[in-house]
Amino acid sequence: MSDAKASILIPFKNTAAYLPACLDSIINQSYKNWEVLIVDDSSTDQSHEIVKTYAQQDARIRLLKNKGVGIIEALQTAYAQSTGTFITRMDSDDIMATNKIECMVADLNLKGPGYIALGLVHYFSETGIKEGYKRYENWLNNLISKGTNFNEIYKECVIPSPCWMVCRRDFEKVNGFNSNVYPEDYDLAFRFFENGLQCIPSENILHAWRDYEVRTSRTDKNYAENSFLELKIHYFLKLSYDPLKTLVIWGAGKKGKKIASLLKLRKIPFVWICDNPKKIGKKIYNEKLESFEKLLEIPNYQSIVSVANQNAQHNILTIFKAQGKQAMTDYFFFC
Repeated sequence: MSDAKASILIPFKNTAAYLPACLDSIINQSYKNWEVLIVDDSSTDQSHEIVKTYAQQDARIRLLKNKGVGIIEALQTAYAQSTGTFITRMDSDDIMATNKIECMVADLNLKGPGYIALGLVHYFSETGIKEGYKRYENWLNNLISKGTNFNEIYKECVIPSPCWMVCRRDFEKVNGFNSNVYPEDYDLAFRFFENGLQCIPSENILHAWRDYEVRTSRTDKNYAENSFLELKIHYFLKLSYDPLKTLVIWGAGKKGKKIASLLKLRKIPFVWICDNPKKIGKKIYNEKLESFEKLLEIPNYQSIVSVANQNAQHNILTIFKAQGKQAMTDYFFFC
């Protein structure tokens, strides 16, 4: 398996400006046994012609037309034609480090099935990187460097969508791209977690992640905040929720309210606490907001924390630790 083929799956739509840099970075990989399954998702610019030229020059690049509509069906189309022992995804507007495939294949050769090969990521943009993306990059890279990604899976997507690789048998085990749930990258990360795959730590920056105003994750409704919260609640109730414990929501801001509404929709009982004195004692969705001291009256609870402020999170964490509560068992940060 040491020099086995890696299948690189790439959906694209109207990324003509970025495709040459993306494909050049793949062609220049130090690891040579790869195939690209690149799927046109109804492009209207010159993207198709650009990829067609590359495919004519390198037989390892196979240009396909999406059999459906959207990223998920494009990825399904690509995977159906793939033949590699290793599976990875790439975005058509990003750039691979020259040793990306080599490093990931080496990690999987060392660890074998049951593992996810990862690499550190670096955002770049012609107009500068906004603070939120920089924080996400730092947070994500800190997890990847330790291989502790799943310890914080309810915060954000812990697996960078264009910078992972798994053995085909593991991809089949988690049902691959056969889920029609958006955001598809976060859903896949949860399924990796659900099926017990382990993350291999990495200290190598392997992926340059391009940011720009019309990037899909910025503009597509499937990547809106509510979609993420719905996905988190779905998997929390499936994988982590203990109905024998009292469920507590901490925070009554926008996210806290959305979480509360999703739980009420599913008829899941909960206690709702917050730190805002203007809200304590009032009712939202017919649920009374309590002070955090309410926790002292609940010996056996699980808490979903929807508070985003880092100082407030630190204070909340102090309270949990003082009570001997355990992360990913008794409390879960959702932001």
